[in-house]
Amino acid sequence: MEFNFQLTPSIPEQEEVYDVAIIGGGPAGTTAAIYTARANLKTLVIDKGIANGALGITSKIANYPGIPGEISGEELVRRMRQQAESFGAVFVQDRIQATDLLSDPKVLFGNNGTYTARAVIIATGSMGRGNRVPGEDRLLGRGVSYCATCDAAFFRDAEVAVVGSSEEAVEEALFLTQFASMVHFLSPKREIHADAELVKELTEHPKVIVYWGVTLREVLGEQKVEAIRYRTPIGTEETLPVDCVFIYLQGGHPITDFLGGQLPLNEGGCLMVDSEYQTAIAGVYAVGDVLCNHVKQAVVAAAEGAVAAMAVEKHLRGRKKLVVDWSK
Repeated sequence: MEFNFQLTPSIPEQEEVYDVAIIGGGPAGTTAAIYTARANLKTLVIDKGIANGALGITSKIANYPGIPGEISGEELVRRMRQQAESFGAVFVQDRIQATDLLSDPKVLFGNNGTYTARAVIIATGSMGRGNRVPGEDRLLGRGVSYCATCDAAFFRDAEVAVVGSSEEAVEEALFLTQFASMVHFLSPKREIHADAELVKELTEHPKVIVYWGVTLREVLGEQKVEAIRYRTPIGTEETLPVDCVFIYLQGGHPITDFLGGQLPLNEGGCLMVDSEYQTAIAGVYAVGDVLCNHVKQAVVAAAEGAVAAMAVEKHLRGRKKLVVDWSK
């Protein structure tokens, strides 16, 4: 099998190596963390934030086993995380941009740091975007960005746009106010799914203009971003001159772009795994909505996370059987 990824980083001697790094902190990733941490594996979970996943933005859940009545997805994830942390799992908020899964240990490159681990569980979900707007791909790296913390300093005293309705989009927009002269925040929805205090800070910030219920239609420019075109709630289209656009839109496509072609995908763009949720690379597992045959229910994702965690334990400790006595 051939892979398109060529990055071979050197690992600093002081780099902390985890037994398992889990990318994604939804029900699949967090349940996996509960199991690996309880098995005394040094566990790291890297996630963009509780409110940014499919479960985190769900307002009401009434069918999760053991949770009577209704609960918000965000609160359910929070309880799962607290349980994982009680067993020693470490959670960091970051976005993984690239990986080297063929190295030993495996290396994950985030916006805020580099992480190394002996095994990796991919639980990034399926809120990625399969379709881009015109001009987005062409101007990527020339004014189109997906990481304000990476690129904000390049647009000091410039007018920029942030497109999205998630907590991640709000946090990135507020970060940009430290550099840009004006931040135009385009929310496709009539409300922003984020912490109320963050939304208040955003809407009241003197360097932020919020556009409610608008849709990004095109990124304009020849050699670099010069403007964006968007559709208003009444159906008209407007052009907004900006020097950069930071895009945080969510879709229904499996989030695998950070893998750099190292793992094969099926026709639906999903990762392929065996019965223990291991991918084509030994020590790399995938669970949850990145799998096409996955039933999109939190309890199913959690179950897959548990199985993958036990498979990781077996892999790292050389066990022949998957099922172990977790009461010890």
